[in-house]
Amino acid sequence: MLSLDLATELHTAGLRWDPAPGDRFTIRQPELFGEVFTVSEMTIQVHEYPTGTILGFNGTTEWALDSVTKEDTVWLPAEHQLRSLLGAAFVSLEAADGVFVVTTRVGEERPARFEASRAEDAYAQALLALVRRVND
Repeated sequence: MLSLDLATELHTAGLRWDPAPGDRFTIRQPELFGEVFTVSEMTIQVHEYPTGTILGFNGTTEWALDSVTKEDTVWLPAEHQLRSLLGAAFVSLEAADGVFVVTTRVGEERPARFEASRAEDAYAQALLALVRRVND
């Protein structure tokens, strides 16, 4: 699973999500940050309102949590979601000696390499560089 630090950096850099079944997230409140929740039609449903997106907790008694706004969450994208978000910039994923290396390339620029001990973190580092580039 993607590290909370990288997920938070992606969130802060401007990565947003449209919650869908199977997506994982944490809640940006001290007592809940780090607890991983999964969007599921049975327990956590997405409700779209004119005022914003609400994640509703159905039948949940833990923490007396009924719902949370999407803005109060941090998405924890899975490896395949991170790779998909890289789009055409993604070149390759390599693994050797416990290190994963994601290579990206934008246009005619030199390829960029991002290394981490988990594939998700290498993908996230690459995506973070792209998101920051777009937002600068």
